[in-house]
Parts: sequence; C-alpha cells; structure tokens
Amino acid sequence: MRKIYRLFAIAAVVVGTYACESLEDYLEKTPDDDMTKDEVFTNPEWARQWLWNCYSWLPSEANFADDGAWRSPFTGGCDEMEIAFGASYAHLINAGSWNATNITRVPVWAETYCSLRTINTFLANISRVPNMGKAEMDELSGEAYFLRAFMHFLSLRCYGPIPIIDYVVATDDDWGAIVRKPFDECVEAIVKDCEDAYDLLPTTRATTEYGRPIKSAAYALRARVLLYAASPLYNGNTELARLKDPDTGKSLISQTYDKEKWKRAVDAQMDALEEFAKANLKLHYSATQDPMKNYEEVFIENWNDEIIWAKNMGDYWHHMWCSDPISYGCPSIFNPTQELVDAYQMANGESPILGYEADGKTPIINSAAGYMENGYTSSANANGYWPSGVRNMYVNREPRFYASINFAGQTWKHSHTLELWYNGIDGKKYGSSDYCKTGYLMRKHNNINITSTPFVATRTTWNYFRVGEFYLNLAEAINEYYGPTEECYEAVNAIRERAGLPELPKNLTQDEMRERIRHERRIELAFENHRFFDVRRWKIAPQTEGKAVHCLNIMEGSSISDDAFYERVMCEERVFEAPTHYFFPIAQSEVDKNPDRMVQNLGW
Repeated sequence: MRKIYRLFAIAAVVVGTYACESLEDYLEKTPDDDMTKDEVFTNPEWARQWLWNCYSWLPSEANFADDGAWRSPFTGGCDEMEIAFGASYAHLINAGSWNATNITRVPVWAETYCSLRTINTFLANISRVPNMGKAEMDELSGEAYFLRAFMHFLSLRCYGPIPIIDYVVATDDDWGAIVRKPFDECVEAIVKDCEDAYDLLPTTRATTEYGRPIKSAAYALRARVLLYAASPLYNGNTELARLKDPDTGKSLISQTYDKEKWKRAVDAQMDALEEFAKANLKLHYSATQDPMKNYEEVFIENWNDEIIWAKNMGDYWHHMWCSDPISYGCPSIFNPTQELVDAYQMANGESPILGYEADGKTPIINSAAGYMENGYTSSANANGYWPSGVRNMYVNREPRFYASINFAGQTWKHSHTLELWYNGIDGKKYGSSDYCKTGYLMRKHNNINITSTPFVATRTTWNYFRVGEFYLNLAEAINEYYGPTEECYEAVNAIRERAGLPELPKNLTQDEMRERIRHERRIELAFENHRFFDVRRWKIAPQTEGKAVHCLNIMEGSSISDDAFYERVMCEERVFEAPTHYFFPIAQSEVDKNPDRMVQNLGW
C-alpha cells in the first residue's frame, strides 16, 4: 500500500506556520513518520493531524501579484488596481491574453481537487478512529464538511459549473464519469455541506482555536453562494446557453430566470446574521469611535469582533511589502486605479465624479459634492485624515478613503510624507523595474503600527468572511426580490453609519437602490477579492473591465504642488470579451484527460 508522509508541521492551525526538513532529517525519521492511510486512522492524534493538513490548502489571498498555488489575481484583474509587477498573471487577464494553457499559473482547479481528495479521505475514515469521543468526532467532521464546501465554492466562482467530488475517487473508478454538474446542482451540494457542518460545529471558539470554523462560518458560506446563485450570470442567463452537459444536452446554467432564488438568498442572509449575533459577531467599531479607525481596524486587528472566519498566516508581510513606498526599500506594486479613487464619496455622502467625458479620463464633477479637482489645501484635518499641502482632490473625502488609499503628500506610518511624483523619493525616478504606476498605493490591510520595516511583521490573517459583507448581501437580495424596502435601507445605512456617512436618500427606485448597493460594495469590500466576481455575476464586466484604466502622470512632477503630476493619463487599455471572460478556462491538460465529456468554458 502506498505510504503517506504526515505533514505534522501543519498542525499549528492557529499560527499558520510551516516547516521544512532536510534530507538528513528525512532519512532519520522514526518508524511512525511514514505510515499508510489505514494506519493514520488508528490513532486519534494522527487523525487530527490529517485534518489539520487539510487546512494547508486554504488560499493565501493577500498575495495579489505572484503566480503559484492559491495566489490571487482577482484584485489586479479588475478595475480596482494596477499591479506594477510585469510578471503578474493579472496582466494577462486584463489584456485578454489568458488561455487554457497558461491558466496553470493560477492553479485553482488543481488545488481544489487535490484538497478535496484529502478532505474526502478524512470524512471516509474518521468514524473508525478508536478512542475518540463522539463529540470530537462530530466536530472534526463538521470542519471537514465546511472545508469541502469552501473548496468547491472557490472553484465554482472561477469556473462556473464544476465536478462535485464528495467521495474518495479510487484509482480503478471510471474517471470519465467525472463531469461538470449543472450550476444549480453544484450550489445544492455546497449548501448541503454547509448545513451538515452547521449541525456539528460550535457557536464560538476559544482564542487558541481561532482559524477553525464555527457555525457562523458555515452559514456565511451558504449565504454567499445562494446570493451568487440568484445573480444574473447564473439565473436565466441565455448568453451561456451553449455551455451544455455532454450527455443530456441541457445547459449547465439555468436558462429560466427564477425570482424565488432571490427570496432564498434573503432568507440565507438573515439566517447568517442571526447566527452572527449568537456568536457576538457584529460590525466593528473602534474604541475611539473614529469612522476611519472603525474601518481600518477590521483589517489590521486580528480576529476582531467582525471576523467570522480567516486564515492565520503567521508572520506574513508580503502584502505590506508590496504596498509600502520604494524609499522603504519596497516595490510599491499594489496601485489603486484613478477610477477607484474617484468612486469614494465625499464626507457629505455625495459622489465627487458623476462619470467621464468621451476621452474616458476627464471627470464630470458633481457640483453638489464640494469636490475640487485642482489646487492644494492650506489646512490639515483635525483627525489626521490628511495633512496640509495635499491636492484638494484628496480633501473631505469619506473616512474609508483614508483607510484604504495612500496618496501624494499623505503622512504614512506616523512620520513619512509620501512623495509619489516623478522626482520624489517614492517616485519613478528612484525606482528600478518596480515602482508605483498610478500615483496611489494600497493602504488597506497594511498595518500602520509596523513602523520599522515590513520584514518584521506581527502575526497576520486574511479574512474570508466578515460581518459587513452580509449586510450588503442582505440589502442586495431584498432589493432584487422586494424592492427598496425599509429593511433594505437599514442594511445599507448600517454600513454607512459605521463609515461616518449620511444615510441614503429616501424614495429611491429599485434601479437606483441597485446602483447604490453596488457602489457600496465597491467601496466597503475593496481589495477583498469581491469586485472581480461581483462585476461578473452582475454581468456588468463588459462595461467596467473592457476599457482603459487611468492614473496620475507619474512621469512628471518635481514637488507636491507640481500640477503636471496630477494630470490624468491612461494607465492600461483593458479587454473583456463576453461571454468568454466571465469564467476561467479549464486547463487544456485537464480537458485532454477526458476530452469527450469534460466541457470547456465558452470561447476557450
């Protein structure tokens, strides 16, 4: 029987660190360091270690730039960001140059199904472990059901309909029978695993167990996938009619719009929010009640009272290293687009930019917003949101702007003034292959309290689910099913109140409320890997992704008050071809294993 090496180094789920071993260490293993699968499940501790190993497959989504297992091209692959690193896979997505051969650089499919085999093996064998109490066995099984649902979801959101693997595939099984299931069947499989997990998981966990899911995580995933299922991409989308099951000839995406899917999504969000309350999970507020801090702390204070489930990443610093200025010895490659900067509202709740002229870059300014594109302020904000001397376009913006975006002249990490113009110490003149390309740096997720160097970081997490998302999920589902009801307003306004913004205007139409909710998601969930999938499930990606993104003129500027630097210029022309680019291509090597029955996504 094939031997299996136990990755006991993965056992420390809470700290999320990994270990390597030398060849000498390998050769000097004790007899129990190599064992068969059957032997693993004869010992409770070994069985636990098998499950802990399943956690090692969780994606490190904070890395927006690099290729490899579980990297995240989604933020750079949409209109939120330009990755100033030429080898990033996001550039292939934006140029329309990704394909069924080079998609292996982002191996979501491969990672999903490798992880599912490990999880299914655990579920198939946990019941025979001796000397393990039923309560523990149930709880561990609940974790495995949740992980199986989550892994299926990660693949589903990228590829659409997928094979559902909820059993251990034997070497002598008919692998040709592994085919893509209709999207709705995939959703039901994920929902069932979430519900099975919910029945077995605890409501809360001790701080030493953070990283293991609770009931709230199961309901959060269930709520998110049902929101996706109700969305236009998957619900009555005739544009994808040609994506068919090879045996039945039926479309894998529902061709008939079902409004009741939105009702089911409403109920799922409400179930989730009720469960969050039982676990004392809620929108996070800073002890200072400062709206900017309310938001900022969600992403830099590990396991705060808004976090439902997250990945513990140990002393991880890469995302901060990519966000810090080059004068710190950092690459400065996580660069928000001008379009995202323009989307942040003013402190009075008005949008500063209503759209763009025919050239795509000249802003149409909202006269009611109090926004000024030109000139420089002579006064600093009392709360420290901006210093004196910065461009007026960065003054009096909503608090989330200052927690998310770093701009020229901003004070960073308590003492450094960012000089992102050409001749500035953080500008292109002093860069090599890496430098800030848009005139902006991502601030969100970057711990301002680490003042020495990003290489010396405290333990960090990546948040998969937080409470704020589900207020917006609820608002969206309510608006689509019932219209802009009082409950819909309450959900959106809860997010805006926490952010220090006024309530939405009364008497919005359903279409107007839809746009408000979509705007709120764009801002509240920025850089959290939602936007890439949101614009696709709403089927607005041809408009948001199939055009140029813009930036400041980083080739100019000798000082903070040099007007030439603030000229808007094109950063990158981008491509989106519908329906091809709604989904990832399945790697051609995977299709070739089962060419008659593994259906490729349209256009690839």
